[in-house]
Amino acid sequence: MQQQTDAVKADALRMKEAAGRAAVDALVRSGMKLGLGTGSTAVHAIRRVGELMSRGILKDISAFATSFQAEIECENGGIPFYPLNSREMSAGLDLTIDGADEVDPQNYLIKGGGGALLIEKLAAYASASYAITVDESKLVAHLGMGFPVPVEVVPEARVQAGKALEKLGAAVALREALRKAGPVITEHGNIILDIRFASPPDPAALETDLNRIPGVVENGYFTRIRPVVYIARSNGTIEVRN
Repeated sequence: MQQQTDAVKADALRMKEAAGRAAVDALVRSGMKLGLGTGSTAVHAIRRVGELMSRGILKDISAFATSFQAEIECENGGIPFYPLNSREMSAGLDLTIDGADEVDPQNYLIKGGGGALLIEKLAAYASASYAITVDESKLVAHLGMGFPVPVEVVPEARVQAGKALEKLGAAVALREALRKAGPVITEHGNIILDIRFASPPDPAALETDLNRIPGVVENGYFTRIRPVVYIARSNGTIEVRN
C-alpha cells in the first residue's frame, strides 16, 4: 500500500514539473517582467526560469513574487524580484505563470489553496498574458463542487461575512491551520473562509458579488482573464488549452 501511495505521489510530482517547464519553455523570453505564482505546481515554473537564467538562455528577467514561498524560490534561483509598486514593475507584467486548484471548461479558475489568492489575483490582472500549469486532476466540469472557494476576510468580519455568505447559499468553514492551533492567517493578516455550494453557481457573477460583502478582501474565483492552460497528462503528454 505504501509503495502504491509513493508511486502516485511521484507521478503527481512528475506531472506538475512537466507542466511548469513546458509553460516556461513556450512563453518566457529574455527581458520579460514576470509574475511568478505560489504552490506545488507553480514552484516548478520558478525553478525552470532560474535554471534557464543560470545557463544564459534567459536574460534580464524581472519578477514579481506572489508570496514568501515564491520569493524564496526566486532567491534560490537567482531571479531578481521587485514589489508590484516598484519603478521596475510600474508598467505592468508581461506574463504571469501560476497554478490552480480547479479549472473548468471555460478556463475559469479556483485559486487560493495556498492562501495567496489576493496577491495572485493582483499579478494575474496586472498581466498582459496569463498562463496556468496544472496536472489533469485539477480539471473539473463545475468549479467549487470538490475544492472549496476561498474567501479572504479581515478578522473583524468573520461572523458577519460568514452570515452574508450563507445567505448566498454557501456552506462556510473557517480554514484551520496545520501544525498550529487556530485559523490560517494570510501574509496580510487576514483569515480565510472556505465556501461550498450544493449546486454549481455562476463563477463570473460570484467573483463580483462576493467582494461586495463588507469585510471581504478578495475571493478565489478567477474569471476576468482567460489563461492559456498547460495540462500535464498521466500518459506523459502536455495539453495546451486556450
